[in-house]
Amino acid sequence: MKLLHIDSSALGTGSVSRELSAALVRKFVTQYPSAEIRHRDLAADPLPHWTPNADGDVARPIRDGEILEEFLAADHIVIGAPMYNFGIPSQLKAWIDRIAVAGKTFRYTENGPQGLAGGKKVVIASSRGGIYSVGAAAGMDFQEAYLRTVLGFVGITDIEVIRAEGVNLGADQRKAAIAGAHVLIGEETLLAA
Repeated sequence: MKLLHIDSSALGTGSVSRELSAALVRKFVTQYPSAEIRHRDLAADPLPHWTPNADGDVARPIRDGEILEEFLAADHIVIGAPMYNFGIPSQLKAWIDRIAVAGKTFRYTENGPQGLAGGKKVVIASSRGGIYSVGAAAGMDFQEAYLRTVLGFVGITDIEVIRAEGVNLGADQRKAAIAGAHVLIGEETLLAA
């Protein structure tokens, strides 16, 4: 069993998404002690933005192939995804650009696109400074909705979100949001195979 752990927050030790993704990985290791864990820190080791060459073709460097292969090899994926300006960090978008590859993780058919990377379980450790899951601000959520859409596009439908939101609305709200997320992480069935 292989787990790929992705972190994308630039906040280091102050990051809520990093705290939650680390707790998810600890939970996974408890459930599957012999699992192989691969950690990719997209803030510490960022990928350049994806660009085609002058002819419009995409020359994929060796590193891009390694990123794609580690994604394809993973049975479980934990993604630490903070909300930045209503969306995901650009570091995480650069990673997604390496895993959304026609002919590898999806293909176009006469009936529309078809995902080829199904059979994986993804847990997203989401953190947000405000409240975007309900109310008037829900329409500004381009973070979780985007991640669900792009993962679904490549065939992954087994997706859970562990969310801590409102973490910048005061110390009490931050503490309650993080504690609530840890309760969800503690649920026994969260990372069931």
